[in-house]
Amino acid sequence: MTPKKQVSPAIRILRGERDASARATHLEAATRKFLVTTNERKYMSTKTNFKRIALVAIASLGLGVLSSVPSQATITGVVGTSQFTLAAVNGTAGLTGAVSDSTTAGSISVTALAQTASTDSYTLTSVAKSRPALATMQPALLFSLVDTLTSTSAATVNGVSAGRASSTLSTTDTATTVIVAAGASAGYVNSKIGAFMDSATAGTLRIAGTYTYTVLVKSFDATGVSTNATQQIDISFVVTAAAADSLVANASFSTAFLGTAASATSDVAVSALATASDTPRAYLTVSLRNATGSGGTAARESVTITTTIGQVGTSTNRGRSVVLKYDASAVDYNIYSDGTAGAGTITISTPSVTFPTKSIIFYATAPATLVASVPTPNLRVGTNADAVRVTARDANGNLWAGDLYAYASTAADALIAGSNATPVLCTFDTGSDQRHECGITGTLAGTAKIKVINASTVAAATVTSNEVSVVVNSNAVASFKLSFDKASYAPTERARIYVTPVDSAGKEIAVSTTNNLLAAGGITTASSLSFGPAGTTQADSLTVVNITTAANSSSTSGARAGSAVYTVFMPASGGTVTITATGGSALPLAAQVAVTASATVTDSGAAALAAVTALATTVASLKTLITTLTNLVLKIQKKVKA
Repeated sequence: MTPKKQVSPAIRILRGERDASARATHLEAATRKFLVTTNERKYMSTKTNFKRIALVAIASLGLGVLSSVPSQATITGVVGTSQFTLAAVNGTAGLTGAVSDSTTAGSISVTALAQTASTDSYTLTSVAKSRPALATMQPALLFSLVDTLTSTSAATVNGVSAGRASSTLSTTDTATTVIVAAGASAGYVNSKIGAFMDSATAGTLRIAGTYTYTVLVKSFDATGVSTNATQQIDISFVVTAAAADSLVANASFSTAFLGTAASATSDVAVSALATASDTPRAYLTVSLRNATGSGGTAARESVTITTTIGQVGTSTNRGRSVVLKYDASAVDYNIYSDGTAGAGTITISTPSVTFPTKSIIFYATAPATLVASVPTPNLRVGTNADAVRVTARDANGNLWAGDLYAYASTAADALIAGSNATPVLCTFDTGSDQRHECGITGTLAGTAKIKVINASTVAAATVTSNEVSVVVNSNAVASFKLSFDKASYAPTERARIYVTPVDSAGKEIAVSTTNNLLAAGGITTASSLSFGPAGTTQADSLTVVNITTAANSSSTSGARAGSAVYTVFMPASGGTVTITATGGSALPLAAQVAVTASATVTDSGAAALAAVTALATTVASLKTLITTLTNLVLKIQKKVKA
């Protein structure tokens, strides 16, 4: 263990004296340095102050010299060399064509320093800068003193204390100037000048968009001499279009229709020859309307049309995809064939509206197949429209709508119906049917064979249809049949009643109109039949007696070839509906008798009640059987115990 060293008191005192001595030496040095530095700073500060005082004196003398200018020098810049401090608040010009006044005004605030009397002044001059692309003229910007409370300028603008500033430049693009007097004495001038567009006049109707003006500000002395450079600031006005004047197309009221003729009002299926042609094959009728509805103002948007086959556009601007001008209440755009066959898709759009796509068929030069059918079971002697129908398709399987001709297969057939030497042109139905319909002339009672070809002569034809037979029936009406289209109906269900004239053999005859086929009163019934809003092919009544039959059947209208149809609605309650009609004076006496027809209306409520009643009867029977069986079991148990 190392013993602790002992330090003598003498050494400790010596060390303390040395430490105290060192501290004293350091204190003296620091004090001396601080005093010297402080004195140096005081000395430099005094020198700097003398220099600053000298500079201020020189500057004051200089400014005094500069302020000694001729008395006509007036408005001085507030900040630096700027002549004025300017601020603008944009205005709103109101609806299209509306009067623009202080209620829609913007403002120009001007601050300047006038050093002399009220002979000083400054001017505000407006210059048209920009306007909407469709605007043909920019109304002048007018001024008025709108703030007389905080303004320190004279409360006059061109001698007018309030309201519109004097100006005759209300319908031009040139400048409009207003003069503002300075203060009554030297001092700062604060002015707030209202700015608004001139009211619309004939030929200057404002349309929607932004109108911008540049306002130039310049000061003048009493002699009219400009004292400083011109400064400027822009002010704008946004004109909001009224709904009725909007040029933006609205999808709910804008339309685009595809048709085979101009001014289409609905879409139709279009099949056109693919051979290239400068003659339009179809038309797109586009009508752009704003949000006010179909009777609103036409919009002003470009129309983009694209097709996958053929060309679209105008006689001078057409192609597969074009952007076209729209500037009318409705515009017809052409569709051309360019030699390409197939099914085409057409798209139509504007910057605001995209219309549903349209389809068009461009068929090949010749058909590939012709399928004929006979919709009319009995032809009459004379003309019979739509007696033979043909579906034609090209090699691509697309509907073919070129010219087809029907002819009698032989000269013997032509004696009954049709023509053998000169084929008859058929008609293509461009509506929803999209088929060829051939008229056949009946000559004698009998059956004739008919074919359809793709040329006006048999020799020139390259495609021939299947052979069909037509029947010419010249028999007279001898009686009639009465029937429903179904045997039973639900309550209030639609039903169709048919009156069918027949010959002496009971067979249907050709299409005809027979006066007094029925006796007075027509069809009668004790049931409450009603008619729908669409009515019937005869009348909204069962009482008609003159009967016209249909040549062909239709699944849409319910027409049946050789019959007249009435459309009615059954009663709401269940039961049997019986109708009766008596033969009229057009029939032989033996046929002038009552004919009836019946149908059942199934009342779902009555049927349910009957079912419940039947079920209750069954349950009662089962209960009786169960009781009998229980009694039998009990009797057997007693015998077993005995």
